[in-house]
Amino acid sequence: MDLNYSAEELAFRDEVRAFLDEKLPKDISAKVRGRGHLTKQDMERWHAILNEKGWLAPNWPEEYGGCAWNAVQKHIFDVECNFASAPRIIPFGLAMLAPVLMKFGNQQQKDHYLPRILNGDDWWCQGYSEPGAGSDLASLKTRAVRDGDHYIVNGQKTWTTLGQHADWIFCLVRTDPDVKQQEGISFLLIDMKTPGVEVRPIILLDGAHEVNEVWFTDVRVPVENLVGEENKGWTYAKYLLTHERTGIAGVGSSQAGLDAVKRMAGSEIHNGRPLIENPHFAARMAQVEIDLMAMSTTNLRIISKAAVGQAPGVEASMLKVKGTIIRQEINDLARRAAGPYAMPFPSEAVEGDNDPIGPEGAGVVSAQYFNNRKLSIFGGSNEIQRGIIAKVTMGG
Repeated sequence: MDLNYSAEELAFRDEVRAFLDEKLPKDISAKVRGRGHLTKQDMERWHAILNEKGWLAPNWPEEYGGCAWNAVQKHIFDVECNFASAPRIIPFGLAMLAPVLMKFGNQQQKDHYLPRILNGDDWWCQGYSEPGAGSDLASLKTRAVRDGDHYIVNGQKTWTTLGQHADWIFCLVRTDPDVKQQEGISFLLIDMKTPGVEVRPIILLDGAHEVNEVWFTDVRVPVENLVGEENKGWTYAKYLLTHERTGIAGVGSSQAGLDAVKRMAGSEIHNGRPLIENPHFAARMAQVEIDLMAMSTTNLRIISKAAVGQAPGVEASMLKVKGTIIRQEINDLARRAAGPYAMPFPSEAVEGDNDPIGPEGAGVVSAQYFNNRKLSIFGGSNEIQRGIIAKVTMGG
């Protein structure tokens, strides 16, 4: 499903493949391929390898240490990393907070935080969702009350991905409860080691500790950790979410996933013939591939806009919705291709570094299928995104 690459782009693809073959640690790629548990050290090791190469921040401007790649190069790198089973780069600092700091942060914040994000000195997590404020994020209740040169923060955040590893959290907090919801929110940077911050694990269906609750009890945060202006955080939050939703589309991940489904369906026998020859299954797979090709083109357009400083608009919501539908359809096709091998599995099958069981990759099919049901909800639920698309495109 390659694009018609130019000679220069093919040369870049070969360079990426050679780099991944030489520098991607085999033990890490094996864990990714088998959906084993990646430790913090695993993720930090790959972060450091990419940073040393200068390939860690393709979306950053060169002045801050970015790669200065064009849209096609970014696409190639994403696809090749997924096919090589490289770990995804944790996006919270690099792809979410950094663009906000570059656009809305003061010079002191840029000079301090951006190099530390790039060098891996600080691990960031996101403090947006709350038990009563998910898709309706503007209804958040976590309060920050000004007390001299500090804010006093009290409240709770939930579904905080990898918060157990984080050094810092960027948070949406309510600084003015007496105005319209969206007008009373600020964007704070909070050191996770501050007294009063507590992280509580949320264990998922497959037994993994991926997300957390984060509680704040009288947490003192210096006023200098406010990004932009007080009560203007909703503007910064929306800007960040457009970058997050574009990333959720997962073009490279979907292309690698579809390729795995094709291999699985080619070896699985159904009624005496390879499953890939079953008309119903083949039609579903063809439709996913068509949709993925169309989304890939749209993704390239958006990356091109971002490269010249244009934040994604409603296109980010479109990518989020379509991207999650495609990824979930690929998960379902993989589950069907694996057949009985995709039955529920013992927890030790995903907690260790075990080889896949049954047909290639079947040992992790169930885990991926169930885990990726969340894609419809996080980053702004698909129903909310459809409302945004309708409002922007049809007025109202």
